Amino acid sequence: MLVDSHCHLDRLDLAPFDNDFNSLISAAAQSGVTHMLCVCIDLESYPAMLALVEPYPQISVSVGIHPNDKERREPEPGELEKLASHPRNVAIGETGLDYFRSAGDLTWQQQRFRHHIAAARTCGKPLIIHTRAAKADTIAIMTEERAADAGGVMHCFTEDWEMAKKALDLGFYISFSGIITFNSATELREVARKVPAERLLIETDAPYLAPVPFRGKSNLPQYVSKVAECVAELRGISVAEAAEISSRNFFNLFPAAQTKI
Repeated sequence: MLVDSHCHLDRLDLAPFDNDFNSLISAAAQSGVTHMLCVCIDLESYPAMLALVEPYPQISVSVGIHPNDKERREPEPGELEKLASHPRNVAIGETGLDYFRSAGDLTWQQQRFRHHIAAARTCGKPLIIHTRAAKADTIAIMTEERAADAGGVMHCFTEDWEMAKKALDLGFYISFSGIITFNSATELREVARKVPAERLLIETDAPYLAPVPFRGKSNLPQYVSKVAECVAELRGISVAEAAEISSRNFFNLFPAAQTKI
């Protein structure tokens, strides 16, 4: 059993599947992917995303606004909590800080992050956190806003062990994507070796960041198996054990997803 803990199914290219979403989901199932978390990045696409995955009980969703999109509509007070009340929703996010793609005064990005943490604490759902080139501020805001009360995951983790340890100390999980299969990911692979087994997740972030040997192509949920294989090799365990550990951790973090399988 494999779980893709973070993907964007509404943004996948369906051309290889004859433009049939059901064929894409069937292909994932045939590859052993039993559950997927379809992650929202803007409020405008949320209703269509819900409609797309509604027939598939093996797909859960989140709601949030990506940190890089300054022009996206900000939620009204309480709006995120209301949207998160949908029975298929299991999380708030993705949210966080990204100083790599954004420049200038990023107070707006920090405030957006704070609003998402507050919403997660209010509705009692975990956070999906995106962080890039913003290690200190990410941890500082998580601490100031008591993100530990909600819990969650540092998705597509690409930072060092120092940051991973701080996130772990706040009760967060660490999720690895296909990036760990890249030859350049030496430091990240060391983090993947050190993360406690009970806090480890795997993901694709499809359609982005396809793992080796598919690097440069559009990513797919079934390629999460390549992430599991890499994690298994790094930690000296079987692929089946890596899949079992990461799947169990997913449902521990997102217990609302349990009722959807």
